[in-house]
Amino acid sequence: MILRVLEVGPGDEVIVPAMTYTASCSVITHVGATPVMVDIQADTFEMDYDLLEQAITEKTKVIIPVELAGIVCDYDRLFQVVEKKRDLFAASSKWQQAFNRIVIVSDSAHALGSTYKGQPAGSIADFTSFSFHAVKNFTTAEGGSATWKANPAIDDEEMYKEFQILSLHGQTKDALAKMQLGSWEYDIVTPAYKCNMTDIMASLGLVQLDRYPSLLDRRKEIVDRYDRGFAGSRIHPLAHKTETVESSRHLYITHVEGASLEERNLIIQELAKAGIASNVHYKPLPLLTAYKNLGFDMANYPKAYAFFENEITLPLHTKLSDEEVDYIIETFKTVSEKVLASSKKL
Repeated sequence: MILRVLEVGPGDEVIVPAMTYTASCSVITHVGATPVMVDIQADTFEMDYDLLEQAITEKTKVIIPVELAGIVCDYDRLFQVVEKKRDLFAASSKWQQAFNRIVIVSDSAHALGSTYKGQPAGSIADFTSFSFHAVKNFTTAEGGSATWKANPAIDDEEMYKEFQILSLHGQTKDALAKMQLGSWEYDIVTPAYKCNMTDIMASLGLVQLDRYPSLLDRRKEIVDRYDRGFAGSRIHPLAHKTETVESSRHLYITHVEGASLEERNLIIQELAKAGIASNVHYKPLPLLTAYKNLGFDMANYPKAYAFFENEITLPLHTKLSDEEVDYIIETFKTVSEKVLASSKKL
């Protein structure tokens, strides 16, 4: 929806990291633009910002950084890159002209409640997309929201109206406005979409907002317990708290030092036998058929593959007890050592 508001389309390029879920990239093809993938930095999910600079052309309209696990990207560096390449930018719509540079649209599906230098996600990038899917920290069962950073060149009410029209059939009035006395008249200004949030979903979200701080607090307790349990081991989690970042702690992503892809998969199987459901977030985009068919080759993104190869995501939800977290820690360490030791003997 954000790309459509910006009128990004055929002939335009949008840059995304190779290490993300398909949703970050599929929206680019939905509007007819060309996705451009950039490899990540070593031992992290963030784009390599030097490679990002090299990937920018006169056709680049948007960069989509991804806040994997709720960990916010380096926006100082991102905006430095955008400013450095300002002369290459050629606006082709009203809102693009308002920025007069490449627009940063954050995929913050995981990051509601995260901060960067004390600033909350949703107010850092030019635009931000949040997910309220059922498995997210904050949920309305499905759906999400879009926000934009305050900008003197943007009329907030006008921007809101554009999102409203695009999300409700292109209709100039919502149902409530049409029901006001003598206000039935409306117009359809474009054949748009039906993706507005329902009242029931919104009411779920309002209740979630009241309890969200306590949910984040419990997630922090669990992550801190995991971190203490894995300290000094071959299991290396992503950092959810740094000098600049406070994460929402949506996912607990780890890497098993020295594990191959086959060993990683065996560890996941052994964890399942022990009653622990683990996962992988995510397959790099060039490994997926849809993007292979677009000409992307995994060999061109070695750091994204290295990130994926030995990555395991552990359970993280507020119903976990301290005892269950301790069981996961000890089982994971034991299973990892056992699998790696067995492999070395073969």
